[in-house]
Amino acid sequence: MNQHKFAFRVGVLVLLIAVMAGVFSVRLHNVQITQAAEQDPTPSGSVTYHTRVTAARGEILDRNGNVLVGNRASYNLVIVREVLMSADAPNENLRRLVDLCSELGLEYTDHFPVTQEKPYAYVDSGSSLWDGYFRTFLTERGWDTDVSAPQLIRWLKEIYHLPADWTEEECRRVISLRYELDLRRYIGTLDTYVLMTDVDALSLAAITELNIPGLNVETSSVRQYNTTLAAHILGTIGKMNGTDWETYESKGYAMDAYIGKDGLEQAFEEELHGSDGTRVTTITADGNILEEHYAVDPVAGNNIETTIDLGLQKVAEESLAAKILGLRENGVGASGNGKDAEGGAVVVMKVKTGEVLACASYPTYDLSTYNTNYNELAADPYKPFNNRALGLPYPPGSTYKMVTTIAAIDSGTISRWTEIEDEGVYTRFEDAGYMPRCMLYTTTGATHGLINVMKALAVSCNYYFYEAGYRTGITAIDNTAKALGLGEPTGIELPEATGRRANPETKKELYDEGHDGWYDADTVAASIGQSENRFTPLQLCSYTAALANRGVRYTATLLKRVLSSDYQKLIRENQPVVASTLNISDEAYAAYSEGMREAVTSGTAYSAFVGYDVAVCAKTGTAQHGSGGSDNASFVLYAPADDPEIAIAVYVEKGAQGGTLGTIARDILTAYFSEAGSTDTVPAENTLN
Repeated sequence: MNQHKFAFRVGVLVLLIAVMAGVFSVRLHNVQITQAAEQDPTPSGSVTYHTRVTAARGEILDRNGNVLVGNRASYNLVIVREVLMSADAPNENLRRLVDLCSELGLEYTDHFPVTQEKPYAYVDSGSSLWDGYFRTFLTERGWDTDVSAPQLIRWLKEIYHLPADWTEEECRRVISLRYELDLRRYIGTLDTYVLMTDVDALSLAAITELNIPGLNVETSSVRQYNTTLAAHILGTIGKMNGTDWETYESKGYAMDAYIGKDGLEQAFEEELHGSDGTRVTTITADGNILEEHYAVDPVAGNNIETTIDLGLQKVAEESLAAKILGLRENGVGASGNGKDAEGGAVVVMKVKTGEVLACASYPTYDLSTYNTNYNELAADPYKPFNNRALGLPYPPGSTYKMVTTIAAIDSGTISRWTEIEDEGVYTRFEDAGYMPRCMLYTTTGATHGLINVMKALAVSCNYYFYEAGYRTGITAIDNTAKALGLGEPTGIELPEATGRRANPETKKELYDEGHDGWYDADTVAASIGQSENRFTPLQLCSYTAALANRGVRYTATLLKRVLSSDYQKLIRENQPVVASTLNISDEAYAAYSEGMREAVTSGTAYSAFVGYDVAVCAKTGTAQHGSGGSDNASFVLYAPADDPEIAIAVYVEKGAQGGTLGTIARDILTAYFSEAGSTDTVPAENTLN
């Protein structure tokens, strides 16, 4: 009996506890949820929206830590649709905004695919993505996608309730903004509407004075060029087009992201491009910010440290420009040849690594004013956009003769001491009407007499190499040229022309049947760097570096290392890569190195280096090109002669003769071997030691 009473009392107690717990839970919910909601400090009508925050692009530096391309702070104007449309007179506010933009000459983002003026017609957006968005817009409105442009304008005037007394221009401007804002309703992946980017301070002040509801100022960054040098190497950035989007969509890029369009900006796009963030902003109905935070932090891109030495780049560009302008003014000697000089290039490379220290092309341009001056630059007859160092193959002229020297000696055709009598006119093919001449005979009527290959290189005797090439044959010559990198990719990170070598295969590709046969006369012309030989200045420099290395050619590179955005972490360090190797005999090496040295001490490169205190090996070249005017000029060099460190190639279109270009190489050598090593023109910052 007592046990039953005890059990009953326990049951009553448990029931009582359960009831009390229920009452407590209800009370707790009331306090935490209901009353909290009643006490929510966020005013009614507030709006929360998400903004994509573009990550800062990585910087591009030279090998000494000088920032060549960086970023500067900028201001963008964005429109928050919910705030604008909930305020009074949204159309009138937009009209005031676009009228002021028109008055100030400011362009704003407008993807509405209809012409600005009557008669209205559709325009090509150039993007399949935006074309798709337009179709979505029409579908969401329930309109036929085949609607005419004039009818669409009439419908939108009515739908948007635009006043009848507005001008056509005002209606069209406001429609474009309303269209952009509507797209954000229909397409959830689109970011907040950015009206304008990188707005200047005066325009920003004028626009913000309008006090347009929902028009906010947001900070961002834009590319800043800290140097006017190396324009063809550094490159430009621009907004993606439809083709770009197909490439980068899977990599997490926003559809309106800026990407590298050429140069290093393009070559190292994925290293330089950061990861965008997301900012969450809550604002009141009148546009005041209540709360703001990052849902996803933006991560800046990595920094690229290049192999370029800014000091050498400066010397190379200035010396090349001075030489070409001097040629245009005075020509060369009494003949005046070279006054029609057009453009040129210089490449400087470390022979034991393939690192490009300088890469200059003239004429050049300023990247900071590239967009502003584009039309003028594009119309320039000297074609400043041409990257002559990497993109234009030229006949090498006599700078090719080291190829013939190596091929002739290492095939057993001649020795370094084999002498050939220069007779001025090469008559072996007289019956066929082909009688090439030695340049000395053409200009003075004299000959070089009985000479060996070293002397032939020093004085650049064409006759010697006609005969040496004939005896050797095109197969050995072409194989040597290929192994030394001529007509082959250098491996540089930028787009390059590979040129071509003069050989039977090339001739078959270039000529019609019946005119495509290879003859001994073709070999004779090819032996002095003529015929169909065409190489870029970069290839000539890589070839010269291989000569300095006794046949070891390294892949050309502009990358030294990749650093984290804060410069605290080494992401990647580039290592030298051997691209090809040619086993050059001691005799062949002695022949061309002594011949190139003698060219400086007493031959065709003497005038540029008389009294110079660094022993160098060089070769001049004068190349016929078939386009009229003066001959092209080429010059290659490596130094020091006994333990080479750098190679230099210089080329000038219609520069008359290669010997005149030696002064450019000398200027570069002087800067390279100076006590400072390089000339700093931009303060270094944030470098990683």
